[in-house]
Amino acid sequence: MQRAMITAKGDVQCVGYRDRVLKIARDLEIAGCVQNIEPYDVRMIAEGDKNKLKQFIEAIKIERYPIFVKELDVEWGDVTGEFEYFEVIRGDWREELFERFDVAGALLYRSVELGEESVKLGEKSIKLGEKSIKLGEENIAIGRHMLEKQDTMIEKQDTMIEKQDTMIEKQDVTIEEVRGVRHDLKSYMECRFERIDSEMAGIKLALRQRGII
Repeated sequence: MQRAMITAKGDVQCVGYRDRVLKIARDLEIAGCVQNIEPYDVRMIAEGDKNKLKQFIEAIKIERYPIFVKELDVEWGDVTGEFEYFEVIRGDWREELFERFDVAGALLYRSVELGEESVKLGEKSIKLGEKSIKLGEENIAIGRHMLEKQDTMIEKQDTMIEKQDTMIEKQDVTIEEVRGVRHDLKSYMECRFERIDSEMAGIKLALRQRGII
């Protein structure tokens, strides 16, 4: 168990810093107190387990609007046991009331700033959306143009196929005609050969009758 005496410097008064310190101390089961000191700082006395005190010191280094801790001065000492729990030592009620107003005003102003940033982000999102729509329309136009080209190419391919079919049909007709000519020529040659054979047989018979062969 140890005691840490801490002084926080920066934007720590009238910004709700003491209440944040109180919550952190209670979560870590640390005893002690926190109070404003003149002119602008906040002082804390914290007693407890050394490891938890180190966690406490790290946790109170708050840099989130409207609180901004620029520096922490820490002095270590022995535990006194004078604190049963952690508490906020407050000043005059009017001072505390004005501090509450200051915190509320700072938070309200920050909310307005965040609202304006949100509006700007919304406008950017709308512009990006409009650009996306334009790009989408351009992509659709390109896609349609490509489809039209594909349709034209398909039509040309169909025409070529039709021409090929016509050529094949003509080839089939030519083949049939050639086959017919071959058949006719074969028949003619067969008849011619039969007649020649008959004539040759007659000549041979006449030559035998005359004793020539």
